Amino acid sequence: MNKNDLVARVADSTGLSKTDAARAVDGVFDAITAALAADDEVRLVGFGTFNVATRAASEGRNPRTGEAITIPASKQPKFRAGKGLKDAVNG
Repeated sequence: MNKNDLVARVADSTGLSKTDAARAVDGVFDAITAALAADDEVRLVGFGTFNVATRAASEGRNPRTGEAITIPASKQPKFRAGKGLKDAVNG
């Protein structure tokens, strides 16, 4: 499923026009993105939790040359599925 498919399903299930559904989906994505950028956690009970994990700097190797390189520290978005979502997938 891609974003257009998601918008179509939201429009069908809510009775919104596709334009309004697209705005709603974009609004949800923007809100989650803004919260994660501010290092906040987004907890959707029954669905899951979005949070930010910090990955420490590490040493790596260039696969072509074998030369040691430093991989900088970074922040990674993470998603942990909630019980309701796990049950729906496994049910």
